[in-house]
Amino acid sequence: MADLLIRGDEEDIAIEGGVITAVRAGLDVKAKREIDARGLLILPGVIDVHVHFNEPGHEHWEGAATGSRAFATGGGTVYFDMPLNSTPCTVGVREFEGKQAALEQASVTDFALWGGIVPGNRSALAELAGLGAVGFKAFMSDSGLPEFPRSDDLTLYEAMVEAAKLGLPVAVHAENDEITRELSLRAQAEGRTGIRDYLNSRPIVAEVEAIHRASLLAREAKAKLHIVHISSGRGVSAAMEAIKAGTDLTVETCAHYLFFTEEDVDRIGAAAKCAPPLRSAAERDEMWQCLLDGEIDIVASDHSPAPLDMKQDPNFFKVWGGIAGVQSTLAVLLNIKKLPVQAVARMLSENPAKRFRIANKGRIATGYDADLVLVDPQAEFMLRAEDLRQRHAISPYIGQRFRGVVKQTFLRGVEAPEQSKGRFVRPA
Repeated sequence: MADLLIRGDEEDIAIEGGVITAVRAGLDVKAKREIDARGLLILPGVIDVHVHFNEPGHEHWEGAATGSRAFATGGGTVYFDMPLNSTPCTVGVREFEGKQAALEQASVTDFALWGGIVPGNRSALAELAGLGAVGFKAFMSDSGLPEFPRSDDLTLYEAMVEAAKLGLPVAVHAENDEITRELSLRAQAEGRTGIRDYLNSRPIVAEVEAIHRASLLAREAKAKLHIVHISSGRGVSAAMEAIKAGTDLTVETCAHYLFFTEEDVDRIGAAAKCAPPLRSAAERDEMWQCLLDGEIDIVASDHSPAPLDMKQDPNFFKVWGGIAGVQSTLAVLLNIKKLPVQAVARMLSENPAKRFRIANKGRIATGYDADLVLVDPQAEFMLRAEDLRQRHAISPYIGQRFRGVVKQTFLRGVEAPEQSKGRFVRPA
C-alpha cells in the first residue's frame, strides 16, 4: 500500500517512504491517502542553486527558518546556500560544519552548501569537498563584505585547478572589478549618487569581459565553471563562445533579469537593486530569447534580503544590494510567453540536479524523491506583502500579477512547509 497517490491528467504518482514508486496512467494502487490533482500541473520541486539565507550570524536579515518557508511556499524543495552573507563566511571546515548544523535545525526544505573561494583558503577546498560542498563560489569583483574578499586572477585560477582535481564546479560572480570599482568611485566623488548613477557604474562590458576571463581560466584549469546571475544577452553570448571553445560551462540567470528592467529600478527603488544591475527592456527581451533558444541552463533567485534600514540611504551606492525573490521564481517562469512547461521543469529542477550531481532529485520518476509541486495553471494572483513568508516584507515582486498558483508543495511526500523537515544533501 502506498502512503500517497496523486491522480493527474496524464499520469498518476505513487509514493511510499518519501520515494516515488510508480508513475503511469491509471495506476491501480491502494493508498493511505489520495489527492485528485487533475486539472493541475504536477512539476518536480524547484531546486534553487543560489540563495543567501545568511545563517548563522545574520538571521535578522533572513535565516533558514523563514527563507526556506518562503521557498517551499513558492514550490521549492532544495536550495543551495551561498558561503556569504553568513557570519562567519563558509570558507573553512569549522564554518561549514557550523552552517550545516544551523540549517539542519532550522530548514523545512532540503539544502546543499557552497564553499567559498577567497585569497588564502585554497588548502581548505579539499576538506570542504570532503564535507559535502556542492561547489565553490568566488567573486571577481567586490562582494560588499570585507570578510569575503574578491578573488584575483591567480587565486581564481589556482582554486579552479584544485576544484578540477576534486571534480566540483566553480561558480563565479563575473564582473570586472577595475571597471565597476573605478566607475563607482568616480561617480561618488563627483556627487552622482542616484539610481541611474549606480546602474551606469556596472555596464554590460564589465560582465562580458569577466565571463571571457573566467572561461579562459577554467578551460586552462580543466575545471567545471558555473557563471551565476548573467544579466544580459551579450553575457550569454560570451558564455556560448566559451562553450564552443571547450569550456565546461553552465549558464545561470535569475528570475528578476527575466521580469524587471532598469526602468523598474527607477519606479521601485532599493528593493530592485542588485549586482549586476537590471538592464534595459531590450536586454530583458534578449534574455527571453536566450531562454527560448535553450542557452540558459538554470534559473535561480539569488535571494539576498536585508532589513529595511539597510535598504534606505540617499546615496544609492550605499543601499544594500540584493533582491528578495525566493518565493517568486516559479511564478515568473510560468508567466513567460511561449516557454514550455517542460523547459521550466528542466531549468528549475532537472538541470540543477544534473549539473551538481544531486541524486534522486529534479525529476518525476520511479526511485526519485517525491519532491513535487502542484500548480493551478489557470488561477491568477497578485503578490501582497502579507503573502510573503520571508522575514522582511521587502520585494520588488509585491503588487505584481501572475497566472499559476502553487496549491501544494511536497518534500519527500510530506507537505511543505507545514509538516516537512529539511536534510543536508551532498553531491553523489
